[in-house]
Amino acid sequence: MTPSEPRTAPEPAVLSGASAPCWVHLVTRDLEDAQRFYGAVLGWTFRRGPLGRDFVMARSDGVPAAGIGAVASAFQVAVAWMPYFSVQDADLVASRIRERSGTVAVGPLTLGQGRAVLAADRDGASFGVWEWTGRAATLAPSGNRAHAWLRLRTRDAFDAAIFYGEVLGWESGEPGGCEVAYVKEEVLVRCNGRPLARISSGAVESAPDPQVRPHWQVQFPVADVDATVLSAERHGGTVMERRDVPQGKEATLRDPDGGLFTVTDVRSPASADDD
Repeated sequence: MTPSEPRTAPEPAVLSGASAPCWVHLVTRDLEDAQRFYGAVLGWTFRRGPLGRDFVMARSDGVPAAGIGAVASAFQVAVAWMPYFSVQDADLVASRIRERSGTVAVGPLTLGQGRAVLAADRDGASFGVWEWTGRAATLAPSGNRAHAWLRLRTRDAFDAAIFYGEVLGWESGEPGGCEVAYVKEEVLVRCNGRPLARISSGAVESAPDPQVRPHWQVQFPVADVDATVLSAERHGGTVMERRDVPQGKEATLRDPDGGLFTVTDVRSPASADDD
């Protein structure tokens, strides 16, 4: 059984709704090395997708879980895990990002059956947006499971919530749209009533430690955090931090190419006493 065996891993949250997180993607330099590492550590298998030879889709128990693209050098962007958010108009959202002092690094760029934008918010945290343009276009991927939760560590959670709310249309009232709530000095993002992301204050823009700088933290649910950490170390990864949290454990890891990600055995990004 792999550390992320789906029969015992926590149940992931639903991805759905306008402006919701719809995907997570690793921007890396070496596709083969990334597949070896994440296949061993998270038990993923991989399949070439429609985006070309530099991209693969990672699958967990046969279900799409994440994308990996060896495009960090070509696009001149940092090696990083980043979330993508569903949008109806990538051009409009790119304009909103610039108007609010964010940065558009790449795009809108046509990739397969969609258009992508790689961007950073005004505190420097990288994220992407995705406009699905394929036949029978929908704002959410097929299926009803996500394999990652998100947490934005930023300078000011309230200010970041305003930025993303204005850019992505949170609290717009659209059917299936995202809502935000202020819980214990954090912002909790819910889509269709399900918690999908948290926004926390306290990051330092100029900090030399990448964990302290503003960034989107991609959290993968696993059955056994300790076993996953050992596997990561055996395959060239580095443990950056371990934490005991109210409902379980978390560990932040760095893959051999420098991509940061978190593994957790917590069942939801919302604490039991948040609702």
